[in-house]
Amino acid sequence: MELTELGLDGGLEAQANRLCGSGKRPARVTAVDRGRYVVRDEQGEVPAELTGKFSHTAASSVDMPCVGDWVCVEYHDAASHASIHDVLPRKSFLRRKSPGKNIDFQMIAANIDVAFIVQSCHFDFNVRRLERYLVMVNEGHIEPVLLLTKTDLVSADELERMLGNIRAAGITARIITLSSMTGEGVDEVKALVVPGKTYCLLGSSGVGKTTLINHLLGRDALETRAVSGTGEGRHTTTRRHLVTLDSGGLLIDMPGMRELGILSAGEGLDDSFADIRALAASCRFADCSHTNEPGCAIRKAIESGELNPAHYQSYLKLKAESDFNEMSYMDKRKKDKAFGKMVKTVLKQGRK
Repeated sequence: MELTELGLDGGLEAQANRLCGSGKRPARVTAVDRGRYVVRDEQGEVPAELTGKFSHTAASSVDMPCVGDWVCVEYHDAASHASIHDVLPRKSFLRRKSPGKNIDFQMIAANIDVAFIVQSCHFDFNVRRLERYLVMVNEGHIEPVLLLTKTDLVSADELERMLGNIRAAGITARIITLSSMTGEGVDEVKALVVPGKTYCLLGSSGVGKTTLINHLLGRDALETRAVSGTGEGRHTTTRRHLVTLDSGGLLIDMPGMRELGILSAGEGLDDSFADIRALAASCRFADCSHTNEPGCAIRKAIESGELNPAHYQSYLKLKAESDFNEMSYMDKRKKDKAFGKMVKTVLKQGRK
Protein backbone atom coordinates (compact mmCIF):
# COMPACT_ATOMS: atom_id res chain seq x y z
CA MET A 1 0.00 0.00 0.00
CA GLU A 2 1.30 3.44 -0.96
CA LEU A 3 1.19 6.33 1.52
CA THR A 4 -1.20 8.17 -0.81
CA GLU A 5 -3.63 5.27 -0.32
CA LEU A 6 -3.40 5.96 3.43
CA GLY A 7 -4.40 9.58 2.84
CA LEU A 8 -1.05 11.34 2.42
CA ASP A 9 -1.68 14.25 0.05
CA GLY A 10 0.70 16.82 -1.39
CA GLY A 11 0.41 19.23 1.53
CA LEU A 12 1.05 16.57 4.15
CA GLU A 13 3.93 15.15 2.12
CA ALA A 14 5.59 18.58 2.02
CA GLN A 15 5.23 18.84 5.81
CA ALA A 16 6.73 15.35 6.21
CA ASN A 17 9.73 16.28 4.04
CA ARG A 18 10.28 19.33 6.25
CA LEU A 19 9.81 17.72 9.68
CA CYS A 20 10.99 14.11 9.30
CA GLY A 21 14.77 14.23 9.34
CA SER A 22 17.34 11.55 8.65
CA GLY A 23 16.35 8.07 9.79
CA LYS A 24 12.68 8.99 10.21
CA ARG A 25 9.75 8.63 7.87
CA PRO A 26 6.01 9.41 7.89
CA ALA A 27 3.42 6.96 9.16
CA ARG A 28 -0.23 7.28 10.10
CA VAL A 29 -1.66 6.63 13.55
CA THR A 30 -4.34 3.96 13.18
CA ALA A 31 -5.16 3.31 16.85
CA VAL A 32 -4.74 4.90 20.26
CA ASP A 33 -5.58 3.07 23.46
CA ARG A 34 -4.59 4.35 26.93
CA GLY A 35 -1.40 5.99 25.75
CA ARG A 36 -0.40 3.14 23.44
CA TYR A 37 -0.21 3.73 19.69
CA VAL A 38 -0.33 1.74 16.45
CA VAL A 39 1.13 3.31 13.30
CA ARG A 40 0.98 2.23 9.66
CA ASP A 41 3.06 2.87 6.57
CA GLU A 42 3.61 1.06 3.26
CA GLN A 43 4.87 -2.05 5.06
CA GLY A 44 1.99 -2.45 7.56
CA GLU A 45 1.11 -1.74 11.19
CA VAL A 46 3.43 -1.81 14.20
CA PRO A 47 3.12 -0.68 17.83
CA ALA A 48 4.69 2.69 18.67
CA GLU A 49 5.47 4.86 21.67
CA LEU A 50 6.35 8.50 22.18
CA THR A 51 9.95 9.51 22.65
CA GLY A 52 10.83 11.05 26.00
CA LYS A 53 11.68 14.34 24.29
CA PHE A 54 8.31 14.49 22.55
CA SER A 55 6.41 13.77 25.80
CA HIS A 56 8.43 16.43 27.64
CA THR A 57 8.01 19.18 25.04
CA ALA A 58 4.28 18.65 24.33
CA ALA A 59 2.67 21.80 25.70
CA SER A 60 -0.84 20.36 26.07
CA SER A 61 -3.09 17.42 25.22
CA VAL A 62 -3.72 18.99 21.79
CA ASP A 63 -0.10 18.29 20.85
CA MET A 64 -0.39 14.54 21.55
CA PRO A 65 -0.99 12.16 18.60
CA CYS A 66 -4.52 10.97 17.92
CA VAL A 67 -6.07 8.55 15.44
CA GLY A 68 -5.65 9.83 11.89
CA ASP A 69 -2.55 11.89 12.65
CA TRP A 70 0.50 11.71 10.43
CA VAL A 71 3.66 11.36 12.51
CA CYS A 72 7.42 11.17 12.01
CA VAL A 73 8.59 7.78 13.26
CA GLU A 74 11.83 5.89 13.68
CA TYR A 75 11.69 2.11 13.36
CA HIS A 76 13.59 -0.32 15.58
CA ASP A 77 14.42 -4.05 15.72
CA ALA A 78 13.77 -4.92 12.08
CA ALA A 79 10.81 -2.51 11.99
CA SER A 80 8.93 -4.49 14.64
CA HIS A 81 8.09 -1.33 16.59
CA ALA A 82 8.57 2.42 16.28
CA SER A 83 9.09 5.62 18.24
CA ILE A 84 7.10 8.80 17.47
CA HIS A 85 9.21 11.95 17.20
CA ASP A 86 6.79 14.53 15.83
CA VAL A 87 3.19 15.14 14.67
CA LEU A 88 2.61 16.75 11.27
CA PRO A 89 0.29 19.80 11.19
CA ARG A 90 -3.34 18.67 10.90
CA LYS A 91 -5.44 19.68 7.91
CA SER A 92 -8.61 18.95 9.90
CA PHE A 93 -9.47 17.66 13.36
CA LEU A 94 -12.15 16.56 15.80
CA ARG A 95 -11.90 17.75 19.37
CA ARG A 96 -14.17 18.47 22.30
CA LYS A 97 -13.99 19.66 25.86
CA SER A 98 -12.59 16.91 28.08
CA PRO A 99 -15.36 14.95 29.84
CA GLY A 100 -16.13 15.96 33.42
CA LYS A 101 -15.12 19.17 35.17
CA ASN A 102 -11.63 19.41 33.69
CA ILE A 103 -11.46 22.40 31.31
CA ASP A 104 -9.18 21.18 28.54
CA PHE A 105 -9.28 19.94 24.97
CA GLN A 106 -9.56 16.26 24.12
CA MET A 107 -8.34 15.37 20.65
CA ILE A 108 -10.53 12.70 19.05
CA ALA A 109 -9.22 12.23 15.50
CA ALA A 110 -7.42 14.15 12.76
CA ASN A 111 -7.07 14.57 8.99
CA ILE A 112 -10.68 13.64 8.24
CA ASP A 113 -12.39 14.59 4.98
CA VAL A 114 -16.02 13.70 5.76
CA ALA A 115 -17.79 13.07 9.09
CA PHE A 116 -20.88 10.83 9.04
CA ILE A 117 -23.04 11.99 11.96
CA VAL A 118 -25.25 9.03 12.87
CA GLN A 119 -28.55 9.14 14.74
CA SER A 120 -31.17 6.45 15.14
CA CYS A 121 -34.72 7.40 14.17
CA HIS A 122 -36.11 5.09 16.82
CA PHE A 123 -34.62 6.19 20.15
CA ASP A 124 -31.72 8.58 19.61
CA PHE A 125 -33.11 11.36 17.41
CA ASN A 126 -32.27 14.76 18.91
CA VAL A 127 -31.84 17.95 16.86
CA ARG A 128 -30.00 19.75 19.67
CA ARG A 129 -27.39 16.97 19.78
CA LEU A 130 -27.07 17.16 15.98
CA GLU A 131 -26.27 20.86 16.34
CA ARG A 132 -23.51 20.04 18.84
CA TYR A 133 -21.97 17.49 16.49
CA LEU A 134 -22.15 19.99 13.62
CA VAL A 135 -20.36 22.66 15.67
CA MET A 136 -17.61 20.14 16.45
CA VAL A 137 -17.30 19.08 12.79
CA ASN A 138 -17.42 22.58 11.34
CA GLU A 139 -14.88 23.85 13.84
CA GLY A 140 -12.48 21.17 12.60
CA HIS A 141 -13.00 22.01 8.89
CA ILE A 142 -14.65 18.68 8.08
CA GLU A 143 -17.57 18.13 5.68
CA PRO A 144 -20.64 16.77 7.55
CA VAL A 145 -23.12 14.19 6.24
CA LEU A 146 -26.10 13.21 8.43
CA LEU A 147 -27.15 9.55 8.57
CA LEU A 148 -30.55 8.66 10.03
CA THR A 149 -30.54 4.92 10.79
CA LYS A 150 -33.22 2.34 11.64
CA THR A 151 -35.82 3.98 9.44
CA ASP A 152 -37.69 0.65 9.33
CA LEU A 153 -38.65 1.21 13.00
CA VAL A 154 -40.61 4.43 12.35
CA SER A 155 -43.47 5.34 10.04
CA ALA A 156 -43.01 7.38 6.88
CA ASP A 157 -44.82 10.30 8.52
CA GLU A 158 -42.52 10.18 11.56
CA LEU A 159 -39.47 10.14 9.33
CA GLU A 160 -40.77 13.10 7.34
CA ARG A 161 -41.37 15.01 10.58
CA MET A 162 -37.77 14.35 11.71
CA LEU A 163 -36.39 15.56 8.39
CA GLY A 164 -38.54 18.68 8.68
CA ASN A 165 -37.25 19.36 12.20
CA ILE A 166 -33.67 19.15 10.96
CA ARG A 167 -34.28 21.64 8.16
CA ALA A 168 -36.28 23.91 10.51
CA ALA A 169 -33.14 24.15 12.66
CA GLY A 170 -31.26 25.70 9.74
CA ILE A 171 -29.22 22.54 9.11
CA THR A 172 -28.39 22.31 5.41
CA ALA A 173 -26.00 19.31 5.44
CA ARG A 174 -26.75 16.32 3.23
CA ILE A 175 -29.04 13.71 4.86
CA ILE A 176 -29.11 9.99 4.01
CA THR A 177 -31.74 7.68 5.53
CA LEU A 178 -30.62 4.13 6.33
CA SER A 179 -32.03 0.76 7.30
CA SER A 180 -29.87 -2.27 8.03
CA MET A 181 -32.96 -4.45 7.60
CA THR A 182 -33.88 -3.31 4.09
CA GLY A 183 -30.48 -2.04 2.95
CA GLU A 184 -31.94 1.40 2.22
CA GLY A 185 -29.28 4.09 1.87
CA VAL A 186 -26.24 1.79 2.14
CA ASP A 187 -25.31 2.11 -1.55
CA GLU A 188 -25.71 5.89 -1.28
CA VAL A 189 -23.19 5.98 1.56
CA LYS A 190 -20.82 3.64 -0.31
CA ALA A 191 -20.90 5.98 -3.31
CA LEU A 192 -19.57 8.81 -1.13
CA VAL A 193 -16.53 6.80 0.03
CA VAL A 194 -13.64 7.24 -2.41
CA PRO A 195 -10.05 5.91 -2.30
CA GLY A 196 -7.47 7.84 -0.28
CA LYS A 197 -10.05 9.92 1.61
CA THR A 198 -10.72 9.58 5.34
CA TYR A 199 -14.16 9.33 6.91
CA CYS A 200 -15.38 8.98 10.48
CA LEU A 201 -18.57 7.91 12.23
CA LEU A 202 -19.92 10.08 15.04
CA GLY A 203 -22.89 9.12 17.18
CA SER A 204 -24.12 7.65 20.43
CA SER A 205 -23.57 4.02 21.32
CA GLY A 206 -25.92 1.59 19.62
CA VAL A 207 -27.15 3.77 16.74
CA GLY A 208 -25.82 1.34 14.13
CA LYS A 209 -22.28 2.56 13.46
CA THR A 210 -20.67 -0.89 13.66
CA THR A 211 -23.39 -2.42 11.48
CA LEU A 212 -22.77 0.30 8.90
CA ILE A 213 -19.02 -0.38 8.94
CA ASN A 214 -19.70 -4.06 8.27
CA HIS A 215 -21.90 -3.05 5.33
CA LEU A 216 -19.11 -0.86 3.98
CA LEU A 217 -16.56 -3.64 4.50
CA GLY A 218 -18.86 -6.15 2.84
CA ARG A 219 -18.42 -8.63 5.68
CA ASP A 220 -19.05 -8.98 9.42
CA ALA A 221 -15.51 -8.04 10.41
CA LEU A 222 -16.52 -6.09 13.52
CA GLU A 223 -18.54 -7.40 16.43
CA THR A 224 -22.13 -6.26 16.85
CA ARG A 225 -24.47 -7.09 19.69
CA ALA A 226 -28.18 -7.57 19.90
CA VAL A 227 -30.35 -4.52 20.40
CA SER A 228 -32.42 -4.08 23.51
CA GLY A 229 -36.18 -4.32 23.63
CA THR A 230 -36.44 -0.58 22.93
CA GLY A 231 -34.50 -0.91 19.70
CA GLU A 232 -31.47 0.73 21.27
CA GLY A 233 -28.24 -0.98 20.35
CA ARG A 234 -25.55 -1.91 22.82
CA HIS A 235 -22.10 -0.44 22.88
CA THR A 236 -19.49 -2.43 20.92
CA THR A 237 -16.61 -0.16 19.86
CA THR A 238 -14.15 0.30 22.73
CA ARG A 239 -11.36 2.33 21.14
CA ARG A 240 -10.80 4.66 18.23
CA HIS A 241 -9.24 2.96 15.24
CA LEU A 242 -8.81 3.49 11.51
CA VAL A 243 -9.80 0.72 9.10
CA THR A 244 -9.24 0.40 5.35
CA LEU A 245 -12.31 -0.36 3.26
CA ASP A 246 -12.29 -2.54 0.14
CA SER A 247 -13.21 0.56 -1.85
CA GLY A 248 -9.90 2.16 -0.83
CA GLY A 249 -11.52 4.65 1.54
CA LEU A 250 -10.33 4.99 5.12
CA LEU A 251 -12.81 4.96 7.99
CA ILE A 252 -12.32 5.90 11.65
CA ASP A 253 -14.64 4.13 14.06
CA MET A 254 -14.88 5.35 17.62
CA PRO A 255 -16.86 4.73 20.81
CA GLY A 256 -20.09 6.62 21.32
CA MET A 257 -19.62 9.92 23.12
CA ARG A 258 -21.91 10.72 26.03
CA GLU A 259 -20.50 14.23 26.55
CA LEU A 260 -20.12 16.76 23.74
CA GLY A 261 -18.75 19.77 25.59
CA ILE A 262 -18.02 22.83 23.43
CA LEU A 263 -14.73 24.66 23.95
CA SER A 264 -13.45 27.59 21.90
CA ALA A 265 -15.73 26.90 18.93
CA GLY A 266 -16.33 30.40 17.54
CA GLU A 267 -15.77 29.52 13.88
CA GLY A 268 -17.64 26.24 14.24
CA LEU A 269 -20.61 28.03 15.77
CA ASP A 270 -20.69 30.62 13.00
CA ASP A 271 -20.65 27.92 10.31
CA SER A 272 -23.25 25.76 12.05
CA PHE A 273 -25.59 28.68 12.67
CA ALA A 274 -24.97 30.57 9.44
CA ASP A 275 -28.63 31.60 9.24
CA ILE A 276 -28.42 33.39 12.60
CA ARG A 277 -25.12 35.02 11.66
CA ALA A 278 -26.70 36.31 8.40
CA LEU A 279 -29.71 37.71 10.27
CA ALA A 280 -27.51 39.40 12.88
CA ALA A 281 -25.63 41.17 10.08
CA SER A 282 -28.95 42.79 9.08
CA CYS A 283 -29.63 44.32 12.50
CA ARG A 284 -29.73 48.13 12.60
CA PHE A 285 -26.96 48.30 15.20
CA ALA A 286 -23.69 46.41 14.87
CA ASP A 287 -23.61 45.72 18.64
CA CYS A 288 -27.25 44.61 18.82
CA SER A 289 -27.89 42.29 21.77
CA HIS A 290 -31.09 41.00 20.12
CA THR A 291 -33.17 41.77 23.21
CA ASN A 292 -35.01 45.11 22.90
CA GLU A 293 -33.13 47.23 20.36
CA PRO A 294 -35.14 48.70 17.46
CA GLY A 295 -34.41 47.24 14.05
CA CYS A 296 -33.30 43.84 15.41
CA ALA A 297 -33.47 41.38 12.50
CA ILE A 298 -33.34 38.32 14.76
CA ARG A 299 -36.32 39.36 16.91
CA LYS A 300 -38.24 40.24 13.75
CA ALA A 301 -37.45 36.82 12.23
CA ILE A 302 -38.64 35.03 15.38
CA GLU A 303 -41.87 37.03 15.51
CA SER A 304 -42.60 36.36 11.82
CA GLY A 305 -41.89 32.64 12.15
CA GLU A 306 -38.86 32.79 9.85
CA LEU A 307 -36.49 31.77 12.68
CA ASN A 308 -37.23 28.82 14.99
CA PRO A 309 -36.98 30.11 18.61
CA ALA A 310 -35.61 26.74 19.81
CA HIS A 311 -32.87 26.93 17.18
CA TYR A 312 -31.91 30.43 18.36
CA GLN A 313 -31.96 29.38 22.03
CA SER A 314 -29.69 26.46 21.17
CA TYR A 315 -27.26 28.88 19.54
CA LEU A 316 -27.26 31.12 22.63
CA LYS A 317 -26.68 28.13 24.92
CA LEU A 318 -23.78 26.75 22.87
CA LYS A 319 -22.19 30.20 22.52
CA ALA A 320 -22.42 30.84 26.27
CA GLU A 321 -20.95 27.38 26.98
CA SER A 322 -18.11 27.91 24.50
CA ASP A 323 -17.30 31.38 25.84
CA PHE A 324 -17.34 30.22 29.47
CA ASN A 325 -15.18 27.17 28.80
CA GLU A 326 -12.74 29.19 26.69
CA MET A 327 -12.36 31.77 29.47
CA SER A 328 -11.78 28.98 32.00
CA TYR A 329 -9.29 27.30 29.65
CA MET A 330 -7.28 30.50 29.16
CA ASP A 331 -7.24 31.05 32.93
CA LYS A 332 -5.99 27.47 33.39
CA ARG A 333 -3.26 27.97 30.79
CA LYS A 334 -2.08 31.13 32.55
CA LYS A 335 -1.87 29.27 35.86
CA ASP A 336 -0.02 26.36 34.21
CA LYS A 337 2.52 28.75 32.68
CA ALA A 338 2.99 30.56 35.99
CA PHE A 339 3.54 27.24 37.76
CA GLY A 340 6.02 26.16 35.09
CA LYS A 341 8.02 29.37 35.51
CA MET A 342 8.08 28.90 39.28
CA VAL A 343 9.41 25.33 38.93
CA LYS A 344 12.14 26.49 36.54
CA THR A 345 13.13 29.26 38.95
CA VAL A 346 13.33 26.84 41.91
CA LEU A 347 15.40 24.35 39.90
CA LYS A 348 17.75 27.09 38.72
CA GLN A 349 18.24 28.34 42.29
CA GLY A 350 18.90 24.77 43.46
CA ARG A 351 21.76 24.40 40.96
CA LYS A 352 23.56 27.50 42.26
